[in-house]
Amino acid sequence: MTAAKSGDTVRIHYTGTLDDGSVFDSSEGRDPLEFTLGSGMVIKGFDDGVTGMTVGEKKTVNIPCADAYGPVREEMRQDVPREQIPAEIPLEVGMTLQMQSPDGHVLPVKVTSFDDATVTLDANHELAGKDLTFALELVSVG
Repeated sequence: MTAAKSGDTVRIHYTGTLDDGSVFDSSEGRDPLEFTLGSGMVIKGFDDGVTGMTVGEKKTVNIPCADAYGPVREEMRQDVPREQIPAEIPLEVGMTLQMQSPDGHVLPVKVTSFDDATVTLDANHELAGKDLTFALELVSVG
């Protein structure tokens, strides 16, 4: 059997869990995830975990946060004046808003706290700072 290598298009079933065993994502009940190995379409640790697998192979890979979504970065948290958030948006801790960066990119941010004067927004990926575990099954290599 041919081992999956960089440049191959692969289809894979997966279930991603956190250290506490909770599932954060899965292809269960959906089509397998299709991507090109080595293209940067998935996080580095996932890409590395699939590389070398053969069709039908199953394995579990543990991905440290450095090879996943990186550490939580304090510079990705920002306090903004409450009046910069439209008054018609009813704020709740945990809700996701969209901000526009100075270069025009839309950036999802999570409300982590707020009061009458200030809203604290966090642009870190929700899985930043977390080690991830994936159960993988390679379905096809194209």
